[in-house]
Amino acid sequence: MSDANLHAANQDPDDFAVQISDSIESFIVATTEVAKGDEPDSAVPFLLLEVSQLLLTGGRLGAHEDIVPDERYEPDTGPDLDVDDLRERFAVLLDPVDIFSEVFDPYEPRKAPVACRISDSLADIVTDLRHGLAHYRAGRISEALWWWQFSYFSNWGPTASATLRALQSLVAHVRLDQPLEALDGLDTDEDLAEDALAEEAGKVMSEEIAAPLGLRTAT
Repeated sequence: MSDANLHAANQDPDDFAVQISDSIESFIVATTEVAKGDEPDSAVPFLLLEVSQLLLTGGRLGAHEDIVPDERYEPDTGPDLDVDDLRERFAVLLDPVDIFSEVFDPYEPRKAPVACRISDSLADIVTDLRHGLAHYRAGRISEALWWWQFSYFSNWGPTASATLRALQSLVAHVRLDQPLEALDGLDTDEDLAEDALAEEAGKVMSEEIAAPLGLRTAT
């Protein structure tokens, strides 16, 4: 057994670092399984649950005091694993509802919404989490926690929050039998003013997307 694995094996399961890493690894494994498309009927509800649980982990990191790594400079973890396949699988799986509109900073006044993709967001989140996990598995616990905390504030936290809002809104539209705004024809590289959103969005009835995504309409 390597020193890193021995260190991990000897850690208290109640330890903060163990709990954070277990939660993050669980999210990566679960979302990767969803992306395979073997159970498309449960995709959206399962993602809603997984992203919600991940944000609880992020909240714990955010509420924790600033974590300072042991080393001054971040050790090289090697190239990040390619997530293009994950991104593409989610794009196909979520095709009817992949695009949503989001405002990045709710405290920036009158900021126009932008078009985002759930598939892009999930792939970006996994990239950030895997980077920290590489440090953790190498036994650099403080470095891993620092990275997860830093990137929670700077990237994966806001991205996960926006994704959760989109997934929750999607489920709510279907369960409440409300039409959805179809944003799939919009350019995700452009900012979208409110008027443009209203003009370009078409109506997609809830029933058309409910069945293939594992949702049910209100009765």
